[in-house]
Amino acid sequence: MSDEESLEAFQRFEFTDPEGRWTRPVYRRGAGPAVIVIHEMPGLHPLVLRFASRVAEAGMTVFCPHLFGEAGKPVRPLNAVATMVSGICIRREFNVWATDRSSPIVDWLRALARQVHAECGGRGVGAVGMCFTGNFALAMMTEPAVVAPVLSQPSLPLTLGPGGKRRGAAIGASPAEVACARRRLEDEDLTMLGLRFHGDPFVSDARFRAYEAALGPRFEAVELDPKDAAAYPMMATPHSVLTVHLKDDDPDGPTKQTEQRVIAFFKARTAAQPAVSAAP
Repeated sequence: MSDEESLEAFQRFEFTDPEGRWTRPVYRRGAGPAVIVIHEMPGLHPLVLRFASRVAEAGMTVFCPHLFGEAGKPVRPLNAVATMVSGICIRREFNVWATDRSSPIVDWLRALARQVHAECGGRGVGAVGMCFTGNFALAMMTEPAVVAPVLSQPSLPLTLGPGGKRRGAAIGASPAEVACARRRLEDEDLTMLGLRFHGDPFVSDARFRAYEAALGPRFEAVELDPKDAAAYPMMATPHSVLTVHLKDDDPDGPTKQTEQRVIAFFKARTAAQPAVSAAP
């Protein structure tokens, strides 16, 4: 495991929201304006940390909340299953099935964004959610500090709900959160990026078309061909744009270019300066 993929490269602290509902560990690295990287299933694994380290190397302070799973543990299919079975679907801070509201933990993330913006400065805070947390960056836009939202393979609500009900076009945010996001995108000249692989069963075409209809032209869909994904034998269909299925050894390939586009998006929107060092 390289340094950029290790928790040892990050500083750990505990953050409690102002209401005192939740306390979660957060891992920090870098200097400059803040970017919050919200990990995917099964947890804060090394490839999420790799992406976070690259954000830090580009001149930003990256914050990685640890919301579920075992921090630092490599991705394994059984890890994700175990995390789901251990109660992620019924924990109060997550809405796995709701089609018209976000997860309560987003309140905690908004508070974190507010604090790190006050501490780190810049024009605002970047935020990326991945997979299970993919739509969190949309709901976080009710916090004015959030100016650079990225939705990477947003998988909630789950496409197939209880009773076999299809919900592929659902956004998983409240009408008020969606209206706030659209208003801010237009009034503040902002954009939102959405990332997915075509054919991903967890992120349907209908969901991305719903984002476009709800948010307007300032939602930029980045949709990748599965043939351009890195091979991962334990996952038959490409899913994780910035981590597992990033083809890191192909600098001119679509997945690597998408990673660089996201980092450049954060850097421009937060007004980050060139980095001197990504050390904690």
